[in-house]
Amino acid sequence: MSLDPADQRQHPRIPTILRVDYTHGRPLRDVTENLSAGGFFVQTEQLFAVGDELRLALSFPGLLDPVEVAGTVAWVRIAAPDQPGGVGIRVESEQDRRRLGDILSAAGPNDSAATPQEQDGYRVLIVEDNPHIIEMYSYVLKKLASNDLHGKVPLEVHFAPDGHHALLRLREDRFSLVMLDLYMPVMDGFALVERIREEEELKGIPVIAISAGGKEAQERAMQLGVDIYLRKPVRFVEVLETVKQLLRIR
Repeated sequence: MSLDPADQRQHPRIPTILRVDYTHGRPLRDVTENLSAGGFFVQTEQLFAVGDELRLALSFPGLLDPVEVAGTVAWVRIAAPDQPGGVGIRVESEQDRRRLGDILSAAGPNDSAATPQEQDGYRVLIVEDNPHIIEMYSYVLKKLASNDLHGKVPLEVHFAPDGHHALLRLREDRFSLVMLDLYMPVMDGFALVERIREEEELKGIPVIAISAGGKEAQERAMQLGVDIYLRKPVRFVEVLETVKQLLRIR
């Protein structure tokens, strides 16, 4: 079952990565894959059926406070090797549709209203040991910067090859967000998250974990303090586009 084509034309879907918390107490935390004023898609391994009614809180650590919306499961996507499973959520309430629209409405840059963090730049540290993936990330970053038609957004991206080097960088410089692979040599992502949450100067930094692991890896990562868990293959550009979008709104 798919969403109403007329609704899709009226409310185009934009790739957006947001954290999804279930306000009725489901234990796991999921993420959105896209967003529109009429609904969104949630990547999840949890079992839902068409017609299920859900109340969800959408947020992004450090940039977007939880926005609660109610929706109905309109369709279900079965997991495949090249994409995670999940559900399409239709939002009917006009009030909740306005809330989604507010998230999507990027404001133009306003230097006079910039916060101290915005003036200094929003800094992302990516912890990844695969040189081919780092090369791909670098290419995407250059393309992202060259295609930005909405004015300059103060976003810097830095790299570390493993958890040990990442911890040194975090102790030396200020970062707004950490994106890390969970499985790396020297110090893996699980150990790095544990160290970040233990150190007083670092424990407040939002962390996004990237992994090919299943529910067990997700549960362990969440218990250690990961804010958002992304399953590979990761749409890296969509994470940064989401950050840029939220920076503009803020």
